Amino acid sequence: MYAPQEDTALLSAALADEPLAPGAAVLDVGTGSGALALAAARRGGRVTAVDVSRRAVCAARLNALRAGLPVRVLRGNLFEPVRGRSFDLVLANPPYVPAPGAHRPPRGAARAWDAGGDGRLVLDRICHEAPGMLRPGGVLLLVQSALSDPGRTVECLRSAGLKAAVTQRQRIAFGPVLRTRVEWLRERGLLSPDESEEELVVIRAEQPV
Repeated sequence: MYAPQEDTALLSAALADEPLAPGAAVLDVGTGSGALALAAARRGGRVTAVDVSRRAVCAARLNALRAGLPVRVLRGNLFEPVRGRSFDLVLANPPYVPAPGAHRPPRGAARAWDAGGDGRLVLDRICHEAPGMLRPGGVLLLVQSALSDPGRTVECLRSAGLKAAVTQRQRIAFGPVLRTRVEWLRERGLLSPDESEEELVVIRAEQPV
């Protein structure tokens, strides 16, 4: 299960800036501990949270129960549990860290961060599927690393008809996972020799009315 970190805080800040009507339908995909789902529920959203991890689903349900918030938590792969539904707001903090051995699917805890050789194993699926989950005027808020090509995310979402742009940025020190991959990332050209920080970005994409 993925515990809240800097990317969760950055996406939470973007959520706080986003207008949210009472009773708005919100989807938190890849919810982890449920931190973002709870934040949306506190603002009056009707929140559904999804995660592929059984431990994450249990933790999110327990955290919602402790907080006394009505969050519906489902287990499944990305949008599969909510096919046929649409939302006013979709929140996504997907795996986005480039990983060696991209031919092997991530297993165990690594499913929360490893995302193929280019970091886009899940991002590309979200770009393809999220537009169909948004109601007219609906918004997708997504956080990712600059290592996994935010420009490609923006272009993919624009190609799907959404108005998309990077709205927030933050530089952070390398975490434990990236510290073990610095040389590999430099060999791939994803890091320069003098880089010691990772840039996180929030992308906001809106479905036209």
